[in-house]
Parts: sequence; C-alpha cells; structure tokens
Amino acid sequence: MLRNYLRMDAVILAAGEGTRLRPLTVTRPKPMLPVAGRPILEWDLESLSKIGLKNVYIVIGYRKEKIIEHFGKKFNNLRIEYIEQMEQLGTAHAVSMVKDRVDDEFIVINGDLIISDEFIDNLLKKHGEFDADLSISLVRVNNPSEFGIVKLDGNHVKDIVEKPGESIGNLANAGVYVFNKKIFDAIDEIERSKRMEYEITDAIRILIKRQRVHGFLCDGRWIDVGRPWDLLDANEIMLKELDLRAHGDIEIEENATIKGGVHIGKGTVIRAGSYIEGPCYIGENCSIGPNCYIRPYSMIQNDVRIGNCVEIKNSIIMSKTNICHLSYVGDSIIGENCNFGAGTKIANLRIDGQDVRIEIRNKLTSSGRKKFGCLMGDNVKTGINVSIMPGRAIYPNAYVEAGSVVRNTIYSE
Repeated sequence: MLRNYLRMDAVILAAGEGTRLRPLTVTRPKPMLPVAGRPILEWDLESLSKIGLKNVYIVIGYRKEKIIEHFGKKFNNLRIEYIEQMEQLGTAHAVSMVKDRVDDEFIVINGDLIISDEFIDNLLKKHGEFDADLSISLVRVNNPSEFGIVKLDGNHVKDIVEKPGESIGNLANAGVYVFNKKIFDAIDEIERSKRMEYEITDAIRILIKRQRVHGFLCDGRWIDVGRPWDLLDANEIMLKELDLRAHGDIEIEENATIKGGVHIGKGTVIRAGSYIEGPCYIGENCSIGPNCYIRPYSMIQNDVRIGNCVEIKNSIIMSKTNICHLSYVGDSIIGENCNFGAGTKIANLRIDGQDVRIEIRNKLTSSGRKKFGCLMGDNVKTGINVSIMPGRAIYPNAYVEAGSVVRNTIYSE
C-alpha cells in the first residue's frame, strides 16, 4: 500500500556558495543563478508544489538574504521556513539542521539541481511501493568520475563510491533522498572528510550496514548545475521544454521578426530590424534593437538593453545590463548591471579548435565545449572596442579599459 507522501516535509540544501561558479556566485548563492528566466531554486519549488507537498525547509547560509528576499514565506501552495547553517560544513551538517523540525519521513534535495515533479513523484512512489526506510534517487551518467557511483544488488544499495578513478558503473547518486530520523543518528557518528566537511554519503554508508537502503533509477528531468557550462546546458534544456510566448503588454515595431517560441515579458519593446530566433527568453521592460540578432537558447532577464547591431548567441544576460551597439556575445554568462562599451566582442571559439578551458578554483579546467565565451560578474564595465578571449572570467565591479584584449582572469580591486 502506498504511503501518503504528501504529508512529508521537503528540505532543500541551499546554503553553499558554489565556488566552481565564480565569479557569478561572488554576489549570489548558487541556487539563485538564473535558468530560463527563473532561479534554479524556483524550478525545484515549483516541482514540489506541483506534486502537492505543503512544507519546505530551505537551509540557507551564504548570501542568504538573496533567497529570503526573492521567495519570502510562501511559494504557490508551499509554506517556506528558513534554517540558517552558520558554517557551511557539508551536506550532512546541513541535513542535521532540520533534526527538530521534520516529521519521521522527509525528502532532501540538493540545491544545485533542477528536477521535475515527475522525478520527485517517481522516487516517492517507488519508496512507498518497496516499503523502504531510506531511498536514494539514481540517474545514468556519461562521466562517472565526476559523481558518486552507487553499487546495487537489485534495488538494495551496497556502497557509494565517490568519483571513482576507474568506472564501476554509471548509476550516479542524483542528490535527491527520502530519509527517516535514523539519518540523524548516523550523522552524529561520521567524521569530516578530506574536504573537511561532513558528507551525507558517509552517513548513508553507516546505515547501509544496519538496514536496507534502496536505490531507484528515476524518470523525469534531472539537471546538475555544478560548473559554468552546466548553466548554459540547463538553460538550453529548459527553454526547449517551455511553452514560450509573448506577453500581451509589449511593443513590436514594424519590420521586427520573431521566429519560433519566444517569451517576451510585459513592457518590453522590440525595435525595427530586430531578428529573434527561438527558443529564447526575454524578460520585462527590455529594449531590444534596432537591427539586432538574438539567436536560439539566449535568456535575457528584466530591464536589459540590447543596442543597435548587437548579436547575442546562446547566452544568459542578467537584469539591468546594457550591451551597446556593435557588440557580440556568444556562449557567455553575463551578470547584473553590466555595461558594454560599443564594439565589445566576446570570442567563443579557440583559434586552434580545441576545447575551451575555464579557470575554476585557480586551475584551468577543460569545459568539454568547443564554444564558450565569458563569465562576467555583476557591475562590470567595458570600454569601447574591448576583445575578450574564450573562457575568460571577469569579477564583479571590474573595469576593462578601451581597446583591451582580455587574455586572463580580471579581478576587481
């Protein structure tokens, strides 16, 4: 007999900074990065509300005010309560913060995932059908060395091997769990990992020795946003899924062309000569054109100005940014309140055709992509005729002098 999982509480772990996504996360927590017009966290809250859950605890820490100000105390039918993790000491420590709040069974979701209501519903139903005590969601991945890989015997979890050097399978821990209160006893027993954090997988390993822990391959959308290029991938996936259309209160001038699914928010003006190819998202109160080209999988948030003869390709442009005339932005993520001088160009393809490398935690890392442009934090200004090489990062509040060629990371003073 299926349990009434609608009575469960949900817990979202949203306290971390997301250092691999700097400079974007210097001014916001990772779960507040935008994808297809909404923060990552909002997509998960919507999925929880769709399946009818009523209560969600959001564990917050780094830049907590950004989350609280955006969501308040309620989202759709969900009642939101915030629990602050004063020190970010790992996922197990974050889960322990809700010990005195949740009922006997509860669902936990990592805050850097974008998951569908189908995925959550699938896990909860299988958890009930197998009368499980603890359940782990699983997904098949192409790069097992970047995930915790789960060893199964039927539906019973035998071990979780973090980022194995040699492939032992491709069933990865998807970061969505159904726990009962036994997890808190296991958390009390674990020690810090090599990263000096308390890992939830270490607590699960303790319970594997004492009871049957189930692992279920789940259907539905699951997107892990751990690195900068994941953000572009997630944006593309979500824009393909959405029913994109124009809001009624907009202005589209004569000789502007809109092709395919395009969301256009209220108050936005599309000026003459603009050519917009969907799927793409344009927010509220934007000024687009004249004579600009917005290519597929671009997301432009609110109060953005795209000027004359500008081309935007497969990029995320956050709110209040101005990209002035004769500029090109390709495969890039641009923060809030940036201002591009005329003729600013972002290169997105290496001249030797190799994968673009991006600096993550002070180390150049291959993105696995042939095309990737710039990571730009908030409040950056470029002078005229600036050229930015592929994969470069510019930190918040930096100024790039006119005529510069950006070949290395630029930090703000």
